[in-house]
Amino acid sequence: MTSQEAEILRALLERWQSGVDRHEPEAIAANFTDDAIFQGLHPYSVGPQGVAAYYAAQPPGLSVTYEVRETRRLAEDVVLGYLTAEFAFTDGREPLPVYLCVIARRTGAGWRLAHYQVSRLE
Repeated sequence: MTSQEAEILRALLERWQSGVDRHEPEAIAANFTDDAIFQGLHPYSVGPQGVAAYYAAQPPGLSVTYEVRETRRLAEDVVLGYLTAEFAFTDGREPLPVYLCVIARRTGAGWRLAHYQVSRLE
């Protein structure tokens, strides 16, 4: 894993993480491209509106930690990331560990997520 790709992802994912931790669905959605494919643990959506709706439905107090495991530079303006993440709840539920695959694309507005797919760790 090169540090440049990891740093690109970390800068982007820190904004995502901050939005999740503060329960700010619109701030989270601002990190996604207009045509982003988003697959959380519910049916997929395309675009930031679906991302905002998904995170608006999450319980207050939700927080996330993550670790970048692997990165690949797919093209000059495209980086793939493979991560583990853990979503924590304040209502007594057990934390939810997941795998997360993202594709970041450089846009006129900077790096944004063009693809986001979660699968449960089991």
